[in-house]
Formats: sequence, structure tokens, C-alpha cells
Amino acid sequence: MTGARKQSGRRAEHAADPARRNGKNAASAVQSVDRAVSVLEMLARLGEAGVTEIADALEVHRSTAFRLLGVLENRGLVAQAKDRGKYYLGAGVLRLAGAAAVRLDISQEGVPVCRELADELGETVNIAVLDDAAAVNIMQARGTASVTAQNWLGRRTPLHATSSGKVFLAHRPPALREDVLAGPLHRFTERTITEASVLRGELEAVVPEGYAATLEELELGLAAVAAPVRSYDGEVIAAISVSGPVYRLTPDRLPELGRRTAAAAAELSRRMGYGF
Repeated sequence: MTGARKQSGRRAEHAADPARRNGKNAASAVQSVDRAVSVLEMLARLGEAGVTEIADALEVHRSTAFRLLGVLENRGLVAQAKDRGKYYLGAGVLRLAGAAAVRLDISQEGVPVCRELADELGETVNIAVLDDAAAVNIMQARGTASVTAQNWLGRRTPLHATSSGKVFLAHRPPALREDVLAGPLHRFTERTITEASVLRGELEAVVPEGYAATLEELELGLAAVAAPVRSYDGEVIAAISVSGPVYRLTPDRLPELGRRTAAAAAELSRRMGYGF
């Protein structure tokens, strides 16, 4: 076979096997992630390390370790001491750790608060945190009057159709709030608010009133109220909600439930360091 025919054959074989190329690319990406995590773990253990030391630990060429450190440095996950050339964990790691710690702290500190509120009102109480464009429930307590087995834990729920979501929207910077209001606002029931102007007007009342409410906006027969939980610096980091059937959480009862939920949220905020 001539050289030209061999080269043509190799090109045909290469073009005919995209799955193999994709598989290699995926394996390479996973390996890079594994190495990046290994670097972070190494710096956490040692405090700081140089490029050569890191390359030796990873069993890679120095240039490979340098490129990996460059990516981590651009993301703020590592930083370099210019006078010594050593790398150490950056502020980005603290940001990620802080986000995880907040969720853990809220879950721990929220247990007695939610349990007391659920026992007092007899309804289901949840704690939700903001996760991009959704509210995610991270803790739940059931009251004695709860008749459903519905589990809200881990569920991503829409901001515009839930009481917790409205709390987050009301306390977001105006530009971020308007991004959500720009839609589309999905309709879940005939009572879901899908007009930005209507929702905007309702959100304006959430901050002065101290709570948000929904009435069959996510599910028919379901009503809820929610109030903001703040961290030590006043930032809204979570929301406590009380939900139940509309025949118990009637419109005339929602303000009373809202005020009680706001009081529970204030107590959890105090436990999180707010007001000290």
C-alpha cells in the first residue's frame, strides 16, 4: 500500500470513529477534574506547595501542573505567594465552603424552630434556600394536622409561584429580580401570577409586611406563607414557609400565619447571628 493510500485509510478510520474520540475527551476531562481536586486537597493538607512539588505528587510534567494551577488561580480557588512562588488555597474556596456551611448551619439551627412552629400551627414547615432561579427545600417538619404525605425536601420550586420564592425575589437586587420577571413565567394553575406587573406589585408589599403568601398558585388546594431568614450581615439566606390546604389556610387567616412565620424566621435569623 502506498503512503498516500495509508494516509487516506487512517483519515477514514479516524473519521469513522467519533465515539472513540468523544470517549477519550471525556476521560481526559474527568482526569483533569480529579487532578484539580487532588491539588486542592494537597494544599489544604500542606498549607502551600510549589509547582514542582505538585507535579511530583500528581506524577505529571511540570508544565501540566502549571496549566492546572493557572486554571484554579483564574477561578480564585488557589493563589500564589509571589515572593516564594508557592501556591495556597484562595478565597474562592472560602466562598464555596461558606455556602455549604450556611446550608449546614441553617439545617441544624432550624430544627427546633421549625419543629416548634409545625407543632404550634399543625401544618408543614419548610426551610428553603435560593439555588439559581429556584427555591430548594432543605428541611421539613410536619405538624399534627398535616394529612398529606407529600415530601418537599430537595424539590426545586419556581420563584414566582411559591411563597419562599417570592421572599427571595422581593429581597433580590432589582436587576436580578427583573431578570426573573422578564419571563417566561410558567402557569401551574389558573391562579398562577404570570403577568410581570401584577407580580411586581405584590413583591413590593413583601418587604414591609415581612412575609409573602401564595394561594393555589403552584398547586390547586395548596396555600402557603413564608418569611425571610437573615445571616449575621443582614443578607437573606433562606426562607421559612408554612403550607397546608386552603380549607385551613384560608385567605383571612394568611396574615396571622404570615406574622407567626415571620417571628419564627426572626428567631432563626437570631440563631444565625443577625442582630448581634
